[in-house]
Amino acid sequence: MRIVLAAVLRTILTLTVVLGVAVPSASADSRRHGSPTPLVIGHRGASGYLPEHTLESYALAIALGADFIEPDLVSTKDGHLVARHEPNLINTTDVRTRPEFASRRRTAVVDGFEEDGWFASDFTLAEIKTLRAVQAFPDRPQQFNGDFKIPTLEEVIALAKRKTRETGRVIGIYPETKHPTYHRDLGLPLEPRLVHVLRRVGWDRRDAPVFIQSFEQSNLKALRTMTRVRLIQLVDANDVNPDGTLDYTAPFDRPYDWTASGDPRLLARTFAFFATDEGLREVRRYADGIGPWKRYIVSIQARDLDGDGVVGDENGDGVINEADRALLPPTDLVARAHRHGLLVHPYTFRNEGGRLAAGYAGNPVNEYLEFFRLGVDGVFSDFADTAVAARVLFQLEQDPGFARCLTGDDFPDCR
Repeated sequence: MRIVLAAVLRTILTLTVVLGVAVPSASADSRRHGSPTPLVIGHRGASGYLPEHTLESYALAIALGADFIEPDLVSTKDGHLVARHEPNLINTTDVRTRPEFASRRRTAVVDGFEEDGWFASDFTLAEIKTLRAVQAFPDRPQQFNGDFKIPTLEEVIALAKRKTRETGRVIGIYPETKHPTYHRDLGLPLEPRLVHVLRRVGWDRRDAPVFIQSFEQSNLKALRTMTRVRLIQLVDANDVNPDGTLDYTAPFDRPYDWTASGDPRLLARTFAFFATDEGLREVRRYADGIGPWKRYIVSIQARDLDGDGVVGDENGDGVINEADRALLPPTDLVARAHRHGLLVHPYTFRNEGGRLAAGYAGNPVNEYLEFFRLGVDGVFSDFADTAVAARVLFQLEQDPGFARCLTGDDFPDCR
């Protein structure tokens, strides 16, 4: 815990003193539904620092203060659940450098679209264990590529339980069932195996430190009949249009099970349905919360920020990205979801300047603070230390007396 605290305080010093974070007074609307403080979910582990979905990445996220670690789950040929962001292994492992697997490169259809690569369902667990993880983002550290193995769900749970004992704070898991319809059609359904593992480790109960998330709806409805753990409906979109509205281009237009169903009623919907009151009421019947892309809560808009009469590269760095877009006023999604009794865990928070809207002045803490003040119940972060540091600042906003917690052994009880 002292290691975590030291890391948090170092991050606070860097982000507040060096970068100059402003800490305005708290808003009366900053009360959250559920947890007294927002959760920090280590998105794919500490994926901003280490190759994602490895035990080392998860362990680092925990050391940096994450409350939950997030394993995305896909199935091997022999029915084991392993932590990978996608069934296609081409971008997150060293499989393309392995001559023994060269013949397994193929084209597969995932959620209606062809993909070229190597697919987990063509490998046994023993074969998966010979592969090594690589960093999926080219602008992030590459020196650890090839160092870490691909973990099973059981190994991720064992890590969370061990770290719970070692740190004295409860570390949870937040698994995502990746492409459930795709896996079902392969004869490798994810749900029974996931529930079986949770039962075996004693985590098939309402108060277990577990959330299960999915972009598909029928998957979550089936899980509701199989397990008592908390479920989260993820809410996606393809992109943000220049005017700040969300773009719903396939395959990110709707849950793929809706598309596969052929049901005209479902085909008439997009993910935007889940952000309506009708959609929130529907989600409440089978899930405990929503995990919306953060642009449903605070969107961004293309504007002429530098006053040159042209909308484009507003900061003059030679590329056009989120740093060139202005923040729009927040929506009321968080408040409405709470009125329907749902938790809100938006994704994904990242530190890189090109992934931060212009209004945050290049400082990721400013983004976290806006969302914390809007009342979110947790955040998915690639950089858990930054998220935890921002949460400390937010807690100080809410209760200046919280500063006492930073110097005593009761820090875990102050969360």
